Amino acid sequence: MITVHHLETSRSQRVLWLLEELGVPYEIKVYKRDPRTRLAPPELKKIHPLGKSPVITDGELVVAESGAILEYLAERYGAQGQGDVAHLLPQAGTPEHMQLRFWMHYAEGSLMNWLVMKLVFMTIPTQPMPFFVRPIARELCSRVQKQLIDRNLADATAFMESHLGCHTWFAGDQLTLADFQMSFAVEALLARGEEARRSPRLAAYRDRMVQRPAYQRAIAKGGPVVMS
Repeated sequence: MITVHHLETSRSQRVLWLLEELGVPYEIKVYKRDPRTRLAPPELKKIHPLGKSPVITDGELVVAESGAILEYLAERYGAQGQGDVAHLLPQAGTPEHMQLRFWMHYAEGSLMNWLVMKLVFMTIPTQPMPFFVRPIARELCSRVQKQLIDRNLADATAFMESHLGCHTWFAGDQLTLADFQMSFAVEALLARGEEARRSPRLAAYRDRMVQRPAYQRAIAKGGPVVMS
């Protein structure tokens, strides 16, 4: 039996979505974030030395990192996929496979870096500090966001908006593993990116995703995707 060690409002939500789409039985163990730091609890280190989520156990096997988990599940259980979930891994050498490979790496290798920075620089001014430091911190964080982070997020948004003008899903016309990997980043971008909220194709993509019954079941079990 698969156990998903699920941290609330985290990237492990996409693992739940994939398992729901495949109809693979699993258990979920939910971990709460520290209410002050929003970090994962130390109990996760009992599962994997890094103490991060997502991480799954499948029997004696422990698998960490979102991309590795999704690939493992698709390779191990993907044959159970029915209907539009039967194309999780396009045939090697096809244009769809090349697109899948790109988006699987892009999600964490490029896009999430800026989204994490956005969250950090939004949070810093709200942390306890001497009152005379707060205006300086607020101004510095605002400059970094406007001059560096927001510009890169705007470029990423325009890139995805253009891509989705030619594709229903990220790797083509079929739902693939790339969509599960990109799902958290899309949710975070729409929550934190100014340009993303004015991007109809990206919003339509998110709507197609969240309207899927398996996605809704994953949300019901794991809770919201991004923190407010």
